[in-house]
Amino acid sequence: MTCYETLFVVKPTLTDEETAAQIAKIKDVLAKEGAELVATNDMGMRKLAYPVEKQNRGYYTVLFYKGEGTVINELERNLKINEDVMKFLTVKYTKNKELAQFNKLVAQATKKSAAAEVAPAVVAPAVEPTPAATESTEA
Repeated sequence: MTCYETLFVVKPTLTDEETAAQIAKIKDVLAKEGAELVATNDMGMRKLAYPVEKQNRGYYTVLFYKGEGTVINELERNLKINEDVMKFLTVKYTKNKELAQFNKLVAQATKKSAAAEVAPAVVAPAVEPTPAATESTEA
């Protein structure tokens, strides 16, 4: 199986739910084609280098996966017909140096996603002030 990286930019006018649905749709295409999704890097909303479809910003997502060459045809076909995807780019990793870089990027992406999942659970719930605390501040 060959290693691939696909970066795509979704329109900034979508809500968070719609953006998540578009990303899930692309992941489903990979799953249907038999590709193994190794890691995902949601880079978030970023400024574009130049205006695309009269937009200056876009939501960036990078998918790292392993699969056969036929996966790319179906994935890019779906990205082209999706009106909410402004731009996309697929990179193929074949040489040893490239594969080492691919593994490094995958490790970084999994570390970021693991930290993002753990961080919300660590945050302590907000504590409401007690009546005694509000009385002392009013006096």
